[in-house]
Amino acid sequence: MPKTPNYFQGKTIIITGAASGIGRATAQIFAREGANVVCADINGKGAKETVEQVNAAGSQGLALAIDVTKRAAVKDMIELAINDFGRIHFLFNSAGAALKRSKFLDIDDDLLDRTFDLNFKGTFYPTQAIIPHMLENGGGVIVNVASMAAKRGGPGSSVHYAAAKGAVNSMTLGVAREFAKDNIRCLSISPGPIKTPFQAAANSSPELIKRFLDDIPMGRFGEPEEIGELVLFMCSDACPFMTADTVYVNGGGGWR
Repeated sequence: MPKTPNYFQGKTIIITGAASGIGRATAQIFAREGANVVCADINGKGAKETVEQVNAAGSQGLALAIDVTKRAAVKDMIELAINDFGRIHFLFNSAGAALKRSKFLDIDDDLLDRTFDLNFKGTFYPTQAIIPHMLENGGGVIVNVASMAAKRGGPGSSVHYAAAKGAVNSMTLGVAREFAKDNIRCLSISPGPIKTPFQAAANSSPELIKRFLDDIPMGRFGEPEEIGELVLFMCSDACPFMTADTVYVNGGGGWR
């Protein structure tokens, strides 16, 4: 939580991947704190539903149907958010997915390209687009979703995804160091398995799900809200010296 009461009141966050899972949970948490929330997702209907929840909490929301793999669309997202709310204080790059489980030798160009487009370019483009605005306005906070897979490598099922998330961590480190003197903090979160539509979308087998659970001493998947509360902390004035790091959230899983 922030040190300053009502710290988030009237401030604005853009959340990609806001139609479900971690993105939606984070939107609800920032709305609870009085922030304006720009909910962007390729699933426009889901983004609108999230905004309805934001508005019901007494905050202001903006739903945008945006494909974060397209540079021009991301530029439009930033411009529309600024037009509605003026200053953007926070960016949470939550959009991402493994898309499809695959053994390493079966990863083809299409899967590799789509995985990097969504997970790396889909984080790179919004980050690059928001920084000029943050420079002009005296700073801001960018939080990216990486993955524990970047540490483990994704053997047997998701090397493509792990590599893309590893690139996200590297980019986070570089951006954080390049813009630290400009009062822009950039961080990433590396979750273990979280209870979201992610696993179903990636066609995770029951055997793989069991293997994930067996590796977690807490014996459960994380909840999206547990990541959202961490995003809130990272964006707050409680940790102004924190940048260039990734925080591992994995229930004690031994993937380090």
